[in-house]
Amino acid sequence: MSAQHHFAPGGQRDRDLCARERALNSAIIAADISRGWEEYLEIVDAFYADDVEVTSDTETSPIRGKERIRAQLFNFLAPLHVMAEIGGLAIHVRESPIHGDTPDETHSAWSVNLIGVSGRTCTLNWCTFRRWADSRVVHERHYDHQQIGGPLTGDDLSLNQSLAIVGYGRPS
Repeated sequence: MSAQHHFAPGGQRDRDLCARERALNSAIIAADISRGWEEYLEIVDAFYADDVEVTSDTETSPIRGKERIRAQLFNFLAPLHVMAEIGGLAIHVRESPIHGDTPDETHSAWSVNLIGVSGRTCTLNWCTFRRWADSRVVHERHYDHQQIGGPLTGDDLSLNQSLAIVGYGRPS
């Protein structure tokens, strides 16, 4: 006896969700932190629901609401912007989809490489789970965080020379 299974390709709704996920991830990757953090805040406005909830395996309580997410994101991105624009930090972001089988949910693996002017690197890896409703992210969870390499220090940035150029440095 032979059982033959035919799996129909995903419906239009599945294709729309995949396209929306690809668009979100592509926008994140294409944004350039050295130009500013505004692109990232626009991404939140375009893709996330007003009542979105974000959780992480490194935090004890969820962050709820688009405005709180925007505030947290700004607090994270503003220092990165300064380190990239003024300190010479190179930042490379990569994403790989993780295929799942639950409707309205997506998974992806992320990697951010931070490369100082000294050549030292720190790589951050994590996975993201998203639940979607009406083409908006309503829940996002970050998990499986890993860090390769130690934290970068002031020696890995060119902040002292940059600050001297704009008049903040004092001659020795």
